[in-house]
Amino acid sequence: MKKSTSLSNILQLVIPPERMKPILEELGYIDVARKFTVYDLFLFLSEAAFQQWRGYRDGEQQMAHYGQRAVDHSTLSKKAKQVPFALFKRLLAIMIELCNRKTKRSLGIPKELLVVDSTQVTVGMGRLPWAPIRGQKSGIKLHVSIIADRGELHRVTETTGNEHDLNSCAELIDPTRILVADRSYGKHKFFDAYDMQIERQYFVIRLRDNTTFHNPVPRIRKKPFTGSIEQDLTCQLGKNKALSERRFRVVILRDPKGNPVILATNLHWHSPEKIAEIYRKRWQIEVFFRWIKQQLNVPRLFGTTPNAVYGQIYTALLVYVLLKYLFDQGNAAVHNTAKLTFAEFDLLFSLQSLPLEWRVFLSCNLNFPNIG
Repeated sequence: MKKSTSLSNILQLVIPPERMKPILEELGYIDVARKFTVYDLFLFLSEAAFQQWRGYRDGEQQMAHYGQRAVDHSTLSKKAKQVPFALFKRLLAIMIELCNRKTKRSLGIPKELLVVDSTQVTVGMGRLPWAPIRGQKSGIKLHVSIIADRGELHRVTETTGNEHDLNSCAELIDPTRILVADRSYGKHKFFDAYDMQIERQYFVIRLRDNTTFHNPVPRIRKKPFTGSIEQDLTCQLGKNKALSERRFRVVILRDPKGNPVILATNLHWHSPEKIAEIYRKRWQIEVFFRWIKQQLNVPRLFGTTPNAVYGQIYTALLVYVLLKYLFDQGNAAVHNTAKLTFAEFDLLFSLQSLPLEWRVFLSCNLNFPNIG
């Protein structure tokens, strides 16, 4: 492959066609097309996310300019309906493993923070009749975990928009990291399970304001609380059938608007101020959701079938993982005067206007290790 700094050419270096073939065989999909293959669809969806094309018709007009095999919009739509979205989910997992490999290590305490949450993409009922929410709306959910401070995507799964977040939590968590989550994940029986499993899942999770504290005991503290902290205690959570079996630590503070924030955790060696600081890292997943929706076309669904919808979204997330890897690698390699923010890198890369030092790096110095 000719060296180039285009997204499609870098993707072909990272995930060549031969890597896709065994996955297709495992999924039982036989690609008989010659004019427009599954791999061509993969490159199209990647570029469509990166360049924020408006749909299949818009992509039909644009794709030839980005070195892709030109076909009409009906061919794009038909192919997207046929190809199982599990392929793109698997490719995303490959990209995550590849791009996060450089930071893998044996983790002890203090552990990294794993922030978990979901985001909803909604459209009119007529667009996705297989995914009703309520009223005249339909939509899907992405359930995501990211590694805080590094902004790295960890795990992703999908459901229709009316599925409760807790039902997908088991697919996202990781006992080698501290789970940080909002009230949707605050079910007391889950806390017991986290605390009782062989490799304990440590967590900091916000509780609902009306949570009942059973037999609360304040923790001994020699110094007064600082900042917005008001209480630090241990108790069982809930009542009656919802009562937790174990006692957990509860830290109560106030947000900037004066509203109570009640945090449950099984971390007993950190100060309450540290617990509050850990929870504040949760905002990073909100930034992530906002970025993929604004920059990778996630709310603009091209197709109407599960394969078309989820295939598009998983490919967009794959593009995010690749961009984040390129950005981190490049910023570590270029001179201080050439360093960029992620937003600057994304914009200049999409416009093919990166500084010379960045273009040289992307053309000559990228190193992607092979994975099995």
